[in-house]
Amino acid sequence: MSHAYLGPGRAQMFATGAMCATSHPFGARAAIEVLGQGGNAVDAAVAGAVVLGFCEPAMTGLGGDVFALIHDARTGESRGLNGSGRAPAALDAADLRAQGMRAIGLDSVHSVTVPGAVDAFGRLIAEEGRLDLATVLAPAIRYAETGVPVHRRTAIDADHFSHRLQGAGRQHFLNHGKPYREGDIFVAPGQAEALRLIAKDGVGAFYEGPIMEDILSSLRAAGGVHTAEDFAKTRADAVTPIRRAYRGHDLVELPPNGQGATALLIAALLEKFDIGALDPNGAERVHLEAEATRLAYGARNLFVGDPGKATLSLDGMLSEAAIDALAAEIDPKRAGTLIRPRTEALHKDTVYITVVDGDGLCVSLIYSIFWPYGSGFASERFGIGLQNRGAGFTLEEGHVNELRGGKRPLHTLIPGLLEKPGEYAMPFGVMGGAYQATGHGHFVSNLVDYGMDIQAAIDAPRSFLDITSGMLDLEQGFDDSVAARLAEMGYKVQRPPVGMGGAQAIRRDVAGGLLTGGSDPRKDGMALGV
Repeated sequence: MSHAYLGPGRAQMFATGAMCATSHPFGARAAIEVLGQGGNAVDAAVAGAVVLGFCEPAMTGLGGDVFALIHDARTGESRGLNGSGRAPAALDAADLRAQGMRAIGLDSVHSVTVPGAVDAFGRLIAEEGRLDLATVLAPAIRYAETGVPVHRRTAIDADHFSHRLQGAGRQHFLNHGKPYREGDIFVAPGQAEALRLIAKDGVGAFYEGPIMEDILSSLRAAGGVHTAEDFAKTRADAVTPIRRAYRGHDLVELPPNGQGATALLIAALLEKFDIGALDPNGAERVHLEAEATRLAYGARNLFVGDPGKATLSLDGMLSEAAIDALAAEIDPKRAGTLIRPRTEALHKDTVYITVVDGDGLCVSLIYSIFWPYGSGFASERFGIGLQNRGAGFTLEEGHVNELRGGKRPLHTLIPGLLEKPGEYAMPFGVMGGAYQATGHGHFVSNLVDYGMDIQAAIDAPRSFLDITSGMLDLEQGFDDSVAARLAEMGYKVQRPPVGMGGAQAIRRDVAGGLLTGGSDPRKDGMALGV
């Protein structure tokens, strides 16, 4: 027996031309503006994403990384771009172990990997866009100069996390020494100047010119081993997406060093059970998702990382034999034993944007500086906030995710696409740090197993088993009886004070090109069609 889902979803948004859905309204406005100038979905997604760096400075910025998944509805082709940065060549796990370190600190200068976002943006525009880089960056330059109003969620983040800012970070991201409050205007004149240089001279202005020199001098002053050569070598890489069927639908993800394979494994494990016969907000469903998370994240910890020049095999976690063996470990009535916890840090925050244009080009793009305000460092002159993605490396000798100079760390960032060939394509993303892979599985299951519309699938309450802390987080939308039942099953349950992450999605139907969008009320975003 399947259960009908009756809420709490709001009315869906429809458009037959183009649509953007993202985590902040000013990002959506910038994307729609660029579409109106003749840009395609790629131009619009980049324009909106760069603006988000000023709308949500604790979450993202030019000193971060980007992953993008592009789907062309006309040809059915999907392609990806990995715009994640690398550790400086002179940094090595063995040296840090010799200093007595077991992990890379979140506020350590060694956590700062070279930002990959700007090169990714430049490559996307050059290879996939219709407009020139200067036109695409114009909205961001304007907003950085004139300012954007601080929205509710951004103010909450500033209040909770601005203590992480250090050095020039405090100068550029505090308001006269205090966190920005809702309704304040955030301006970034230094970043506006940097963007004008990039618009004029291309991405080389970031990686070889005055912006690089500003970032490098700030890092070296803090004890970093970064060099100009590290910046000059930074390149975003084209990647081939990976996919797996889920009850007649195809879930499409990007390959490692991101954790898209983790989302595929969660979906594969859920497919072994009759999820649709369970209450969508009941303890039994939450339990199965928690068990799939426990096993999939455990497999990720063993198999996922940047293999460098070697070939990374995912058979150990995505072969049918591996999936069957893991599924057999799930007791439908009892919580399983947690996997050995990680020593490296797991991702906290990010922003997401998806755009679909009138030609059916679909973009799923995710953009982050890792933890709130990244490393807390910012460059002196331009105020580029610097990510701490390097804290995602392990110092464990011989591990696939062991820190080595020039290597990329394990990323939790995962842009997604759900497709039913011949019927629809739906770019989507789920924010929320380590929750993201579980969030992909939950969202897809809401759509496929329960027939929810996009907004209902986004709004539905979320749960997450944090395999590091051992706690099962339940949003407030779950009944207390569900929490009690899960405790009986062996979980340590807690209720987070705010909702988990966020999500956006746009579905494009093949017949007629109808667009249906949704945006998460947990964030300040919106879905906007034209």
